[in-house]
Amino acid sequence: MKKSIYSIALLSVLWSCDYFKAEAEEDALARVDDSFLYAKDLKLVLPENLTKSDSAIFTNNFINKWATQQLLVQGAQVNLSDATIGKFDRLIQQYKSDLYSKAYLEALVSKNLDTIVSSAEAKVYYDTNTEAFKLNEDLIQFRYINVDANRLDLEEVKTKFKRFNKADKKELDSISIQFKSYSLKDSVWIRVDQVIRKIEAVRPENRNELLKKSNFIQLKDSLGLYLMQINDVLLRNDTAPLEYVRPTINQIVINKRKLELIKQLEKDITKDAIKNEQFEIYN
Repeated sequence: MKKSIYSIALLSVLWSCDYFKAEAEEDALARVDDSFLYAKDLKLVLPENLTKSDSAIFTNNFINKWATQQLLVQGAQVNLSDATIGKFDRLIQQYKSDLYSKAYLEALVSKNLDTIVSSAEAKVYYDTNTEAFKLNEDLIQFRYINVDANRLDLEEVKTKFKRFNKADKKELDSISIQFKSYSLKDSVWIRVDQVIRKIEAVRPENRNELLKKSNFIQLKDSLGLYLMQINDVLLRNDTAPLEYVRPTINQIVINKRKLELIKQLEKDITKDAIKNEQFEIYN
């Protein structure tokens, strides 16, 4: 390695956030040969709300890291082969181009992408790709309430819970503040493992009771009495219902639109450049 004399001039490390408000923007903090680190460079990375002590430590570490990097880069430029340096320069230029291109395309996509997936479109995709929506978990539709096992109107509550007509649902909703916990939305599909985590009274020995359609279950633990009504069941490897996989379908459809839009934008940009004589190919 060629011998070089590196001079690193470091200012006092006792900097604080207040320093950058008082000093000129171009005041140098450090130098490595002809490369300078300025206060404005540090200001871009200095975290907010640091104490003076923490600010000084951060500043010192940043200056030393910057200096080390400059020295390593200079050493590489002196000692690496021209071919290697040329290869790295091309990679750097390609990375820069990719970053700009990606950012610009994402801005165009964000402005022009339709993110609304209609029910009809989701249904078509679901029907066309049914085999892709096999369940890897058990699902149930159920309702439950957790009540005090000694409440005086327990039998009345139980009757309304099991019958669950429109009037019963309204009545249970109105007194739900009295329940320790509850869920009366029995048209929503939910994973069985979520139910088990939510209701501690469900244990391995009674888990299968959750997998019986139209089953009414009573379980008791230290928190009280659980009343559960299973409306419907879907087992592992059954086809997932559309409403359960709708968020996934929405994302798939939107991603497909995004890819198609990007291809179209790239074609349009090139076509417009040719039309405006910004781009031409020499034969």
